[in-house]
Parts: sequence; C-alpha cells; structure tokens
Amino acid sequence: MNTITAALQAIGLFLVTNIDDIIVLSLFFARGAGQRGTTAKIIAGQYLGFGGILLAALAVTFGAGYFLPDGVIPYFGLIPLLLGAYHAWRVWRNGDDDNDNVADRPIGALTVAAVTFANGGDNIGVYVPVFLAVGTGALVAYCVVFLALVVVLVLAAKFVATRKPIAEVLERWEHILFPLVLIGLGLVILIEGGAFGL
Repeated sequence: MNTITAALQAIGLFLVTNIDDIIVLSLFFARGAGQRGTTAKIIAGQYLGFGGILLAALAVTFGAGYFLPDGVIPYFGLIPLLLGAYHAWRVWRNGDDDNDNVADRPIGALTVAAVTFANGGDNIGVYVPVFLAVGTGALVAYCVVFLALVVVLVLAAKFVATRKPIAEVLERWEHILFPLVLIGLGLVILIEGGAFGL
C-alpha cells in the first residue's frame, strides 16, 4: 500500500470513527463561550484524549494487549457518565438557571481529554485490525493523518457551535444538553461494550 492510498484511507477511517465528536466538542465550545483560551484548551484536550487512543491502539498492535484488555474498554463509559451526572447535579442544585456565571463553567483540557478518550475507546478495536494489516510506512501515514485531522475536527466543531442559529440553541440549552449528552454517551459506551453484563 503506498503512502497516498494509506493517507486517503486514514482520512476516511478518521471521519467515520470521530464524526460524533463534533457534537460533544460543540457543547464544550458552548460551555466555554466567553472564556479566554477555550479553543486552545479544547484542542489540547482533544490531542491528549486522541493521543491516548492512538497510543493504546499502537500498543495493542505491537503485541502489548495486556496493557489494555478488551474487557476494560467498555468501562471507559463511566468517565462521561460521571462527568455528566456531576454537571446534571450542578444544574439541579442551581435550578434551571441558564444565566449562570461563565466562570462557573470552566473548560479544562483534562476534562476534554477524558471525554474524548472515553468516547473513542471503541475506536481502538477498529484501528488495531487496520494497523495490523498495513506496513510500517502506511502505519506512519495513518498516525500523521489522524493527528493532523484532530485540529480540523475541533475547528469544525467550533464552526458548528458559532453558527448563529446553532449558537443560540446551544447558549440557551447548553446547561441541560451538556450533562445529558455526556450521560447518554457514557451509557452507550457501557451498554454497547457489554459492561456489567448489559
């Protein structure tokens, strides 16, 4: 497989496995609206989270599967589930007030990274067979393309979150949508992965 073919296949694989991140990242942008450094924090968090996914996939590919047994992956759903539950509790505690202070809604790179890693945990199972089937040059091409597309994905989410009609909806309902999406995401990861015998 030549490098150009590998790069084109990598683009397709990245889009298919990460397009759902646009929704979650858009909510992070809505939550961080008006805060300095929101975009940089989200990019850093996305790189940390996706870097973890990529490193885990490479570790499994190179025979280090005992570092991340398949049975563990579904339990990463607990990360967004617990984060969503925490934010839902805060909404409940503060009432249905969507005019809370921006300072009360900080966006941190580690939170973005944790949600990204949990959301993409199942990607490891998709990437490993592909990585096993290609040579070293193609594997390098996949990694380079994936890492280049992370920033494209974040900027696409920012674009979506800042379109006036979408931004208005996100601004009005973000405090409710954010925890609901995280809880839903966590439940999907747990159920689809068969965690707790679900």
